[in-house]
Amino acid sequence: MSKKGEKDYLKNLGKNGIEHAFNKPFSDKICGQIIMDIGSIMEFLPKPPARLLDLGCGTGWTSCFFAKQGYTVTGQDISPDMITYANKNKERDKLDNIIFIESDYEKMNYSNEFDCAVFYGSLHHAEDEQAALQNTFNALKPNGILIVFEPGKGHSKAKETIETMEKFDVIDKDMPPTYLVNLAKTIGFKNYEIHPQLSQMFKMVYTRPNKRGIYDLIFNLPFTRAIGSFFMLFFYKYRSGLVILKKG
Repeated sequence: MSKKGEKDYLKNLGKNGIEHAFNKPFSDKICGQIIMDIGSIMEFLPKPPARLLDLGCGTGWTSCFFAKQGYTVTGQDISPDMITYANKNKERDKLDNIIFIESDYEKMNYSNEFDCAVFYGSLHHAEDEQAALQNTFNALKPNGILIVFEPGKGHSKAKETIETMEKFDVIDKDMPPTYLVNLAKTIGFKNYEIHPQLSQMFKMVYTRPNKRGIYDLIFNLPFTRAIGSFFMLFFYKYRSGLVILKKG
């Protein structure tokens, strides 16, 4: 696993993969869930106008979402190919409140420049996540907010993840909330919150079990479903939740 794999990831996806990445989230089969999760991130951010650092932004679609909401956005990614397509996304959306930079978030040197920052599905590709968090801490203004939305426990062991790492020579780790919070505390973040990811809540509230018969009847009683959802949310919250960190 190497950073070269991260830099070359997009070109190695091939034409269809590049098109999919460029047109996210609408090209993705779980587009609805992705939009729910981005919406929840937006609700926890300080209100625009504010300076926002989008870390590991890929093809820039998240950065464009934030810019459309009114933030002044800096989108960062280690891959030159990703930055090329991020700028194409910027041009397509005719945005002038966003810039994209090619850099390694483990080696950034910003100081007290941003009101908020976001890792959306990108920190788990870090070689040194402590360095990435430290650099982000340095980049934030006093009382700045960092939101981290990452895969949690078990992600690195999943079959699809293992196949991706082997095929593209990329880094793919677990990033559970408790690990992130403990690491952030050593860096200097003073306050934190952990929330369930909204897509997890959607599945629990709206998805019915596949089983039928007495189990289906009992599970879907309002009281039983409410209790079950509470415990499942608690379980998922600490397995792979949305983490909010505040610089003191």
